[in-house]
Amino acid sequence: MRALLLAGADKVSVNSAAVRNPQVITEGATRFGSQCIVCAIDARQRTGDELAARGPGWDVYVNGGRINTGIDAVSWAQEVERRGAGEILLTSMDGDGTKEGYDVALTRAISDVVKVPVIASGGAGHPDHFVAALTEGGAAAALAASLFHFKELSILEVKAHLARAGVPIRMPLAADDLVVERG
Repeated sequence: MRALLLAGADKVSVNSAAVRNPQVITEGATRFGSQCIVCAIDARQRTGDELAARGPGWDVYVNGGRINTGIDAVSWAQEVERRGAGEILLTSMDGDGTKEGYDVALTRAISDVVKVPVIASGGAGHPDHFVAALTEGGAAAALAASLFHFKELSILEVKAHLARAGVPIRMPLAADDLVVERG
């Protein structure tokens, strides 16, 4: 963490390492401040035997979403906040890459029980998905990758859609409003 922060990073994200050793969150927050610690949570909705045994909910996964820890995602979010994480990056492994929308129920379940910002991730495919994550889901931010990498949407298009939907966002200045002085 120290090396990354000294190299210029503002924040450090931890995921599988934090699940295996939650003290990583506590030590990082104590040493560098909660504002520097983002805890990423990869979650999947319970199905099959897990659903039958434990009821509805979401479990925390590690190793890129391949290994179920059996830890309840909502309880884990509360724990990482208690340990000092300043933000939660919440990825729905069920929605990741599907472009069918964020898991609004998961996002809402976690944003309702923590005070730190929750960043929704996994499933963005349409500008309306961002609106749902930020309103119904209660997320403070929404992450998307492939939509922007493959130029299916532009960031400006999404921001304009959010603004039209009444979601408060920061819009860039129009190119005409930029003044560049040359000397």
